[in-house]
Amino acid sequence: MVVRLLVLLLLSCGTQAGAQMTLAPGALTVLRGDEARFTCSTSDARWTVMVWLLNGTAVLTVSKSHGVLPSTGTNVTAEPASGSKGDGWTFVLRSAERRSQGQVTCDLQGIDRKTANLFVQEKGVVRVSGDDQLALKGQPVQFECQAAGWFPEPRLQWQVNDREVSEGDYNVSSEESGKSLFTVSSNLSVTAAKSSRVDCLASVSGLRTPLKSSVRLTVVAEVLHDDADDCTVPLALTASLSALLLLLLLCVCIVLCHRQRRRARSSTPEATWFDQSVVGISSVAEATRGKVNLGYSSEGHTDADYNELIMEIRRKMDFDSFHKVPDVVHSSGPAPQSESRVQASPSEGNPTSVRRITTV
Repeated sequence: MVVRLLVLLLLSCGTQAGAQMTLAPGALTVLRGDEARFTCSTSDARWTVMVWLLNGTAVLTVSKSHGVLPSTGTNVTAEPASGSKGDGWTFVLRSAERRSQGQVTCDLQGIDRKTANLFVQEKGVVRVSGDDQLALKGQPVQFECQAAGWFPEPRLQWQVNDREVSEGDYNVSSEESGKSLFTVSSNLSVTAAKSSRVDCLASVSGLRTPLKSSVRLTVVAEVLHDDADDCTVPLALTASLSALLLLLLLCVCIVLCHRQRRRARSSTPEATWFDQSVVGISSVAEATRGKVNLGYSSEGHTDADYNELIMEIRRKMDFDSFHKVPDVVHSSGPAPQSESRVQASPSEGNPTSVRRITTV
């Protein structure tokens, strides 16, 4: 019985001693180059020396009475924890490196020690291949994304207009380089339905906000139809200019037609009147089978050019071309009495007299 009581007393004392020391956080993930902080505190005022170890190697020592002691490590330091009343210190790793990954230990000499885990990740780059794309509505469009220089292997995902694409709609492939860095590639195929922003995102747990690369997909059918309101002003301006140019072209055509008609009118009357005068004279002469009266003038044309043309024609006509009435023909043979009477006219005494016939 006495032995059991002693064992229980020793276990309770050990539990109280362990409960008097804390190390937080128990696990920390940071990116390479970022700052890592661990806080070690105790409620036991008997402690005198606090030693910090990184992967089993002492890198910093803190004295309760003297504070942080000089050390060879320039990348580490410690500062009093807020609200700890001198019994808590924060270990600061200024720039975390891949080799710093591992265990961080706080050792209170002669009291207790605690260990936490440190994870160091590397952030690479992400990029969607190609520039913005233009596609017809219903046309399939391919996008390719690559995330290079990451540790550990990053998570790659797609978004269309801030909506996450299902993992079954794209493929992902990964490869590791000689420096334990990963490169992840992915291909996405979408059907052009409307203009959208396509994002490729890469992330690791130590990255608060995923890295993003974006391109723009413009659907032609939507630009011409759905976004008509945005194009109202340019379309109105284009329509106005087109109407103005059409009106100007119509005016030019009217002026050209008017000039052509004026030229036709100025050149047609002389030839027409000339043809009418000649045809008129010829038709009258043929119809009457008589002589043309040069003194006749058609009524209705009083134009000076027409009269001058007629006068010129008259001057050039040969008046000798008109037929004269033949003299009385004397017949040597017997003739009826009536015919002899007609022929035996007083004109026999004047053979040069001519009878003229005027045809109107």
